[in-house]
Amino acid sequence: MLTALALAALAPACSTKQAAPNTRFVLLDGSQTSTQALRGKVFLINFWATSCISCVAEMPKLVEIHQQFQARGYETVAVAMSYDPPAYVVNFSQSRQLPFKVAIDNTGAVAKAWGDIKITPTTFLVNKRGEIVKQYVGEPDFVAMHKLIDKLLTES
Repeated sequence: MLTALALAALAPACSTKQAAPNTRFVLLDGSQTSTQALRGKVFLINFWATSCISCVAEMPKLVEIHQQFQARGYETVAVAMSYDPPAYVVNFSQSRQLPFKVAIDNTGAVAKAWGDIKITPTTFLVNKRGEIVKQYVGEPDFVAMHKLIDKLLTES
């Protein structure tokens, strides 16, 4: 019998329509943003770690999507897991010149608020109304994600 966690790991994506949790993100430069501040934009929240091979492998694709859509009101927030040493996160972000917001979840409160995230990468796509449209556990289908972001950006 599979546990709920094992089932979540097997499901590449699930559709939901729940409100994104109201969370505050502490960014690498010490500034903050929140899901409330991102309302009105389509945004992606990506839980990752520098020690996660798939997370590192998917970063260039997240960068590409961010660069393609940011001018249309799209945002990306990459949330480093609480166990990830902040120095590693800063080094990774700087060495790869990540163009989007990078947050460190020192206490694990952000991961907890988003469903007690344990598996990385876990990614959420949120529409302009602040509703979670899609959750991806593991590497997403980037072609389908690209199409969905494009569609969400055209909605009012």
